[in-house]
Order: sequence, then C-alpha cells, then structure tokens
Amino acid sequence: MEENQGNTEQNGSGPLADQWGEAFAEQKTQAEPKAARPEAKPASFNALKQETSAPVANLEMILDIPVTVSVEIGRTKMVVKDLLQLGQGTVVELEKLAGEPMEILVNGRLIARGEAVVVNEKFGIKLTDIVSPSERLSKLK
Repeated sequence: MEENQGNTEQNGSGPLADQWGEAFAEQKTQAEPKAARPEAKPASFNALKQETSAPVANLEMILDIPVTVSVEIGRTKMVVKDLLQLGQGTVVELEKLAGEPMEILVNGRLIARGEAVVVNEKFGIKLTDIVSPSERLSKLK
C-alpha cells in the first residue's frame, strides 16, 4: 500500500498535490493591490533660438597658427627607373602648359590660382582666382 501512496503523490493525486493546489488557488483569489499608473503628460520644451553666423569675436586666438603655403607649377608621373636616371641638367616635362595658372595650396588644399612674377629678384605669385567655397567642397568629393 505504501508503494501505491508514493505513486499517487508522484502523479499529482495525493495529499501533497492537494496542498500545492490549495496554495495556488488561494494565491489567485487574493486580490493584489493594483499599482497606480503614472499619469502621462505631453513634454514641453522651450522654443529654439536661431543663431546668426556672427563673426568670431576673438580672431586673434587663431592668427598665430602656422600653416604651410605652397605653389605648384605642375606635376608628372614617372617610373623609378626614369627617376634614378635623372641628373643635373635633365628637363622634367610637367603636365601643365606654359602660361597656365599655378595652384596655391594651404596645408595641401587648393585655395587660389595665380601667375608667377619676379619681385626684387625673387619669385612671387600674383593671385588671379580665389577658389569659391562650393568649388572647395566639390574637390572633397
């Protein structure tokens, strides 16, 4: 008979199963206090201010930043073999034509074009065209 009782408890029809069933039923019948839901309100934000593009007040802070300005008269491509054969007096042909404007670069970025001039026995460049901001942006793409 004891074996029979053990089987009834294992398959859910004994006194232990009845105790668990009663506990679950009691738990369901107890009313849980409902948590108060927080009241939802629409968010309110301050109006955004429109900022104007006013000039920087302290330009003096950036006036001492060094930049590299270079003038490019032309470029060419060659293989290492030809590069090693260069010697004094060798003429290297560039892609630009004579009289074509030179490029003025600041930190490697094109900002203007101009013509070569000689001033007090030194080379200089006369600016003939300043690159527009839209042209600078198109070069980045």
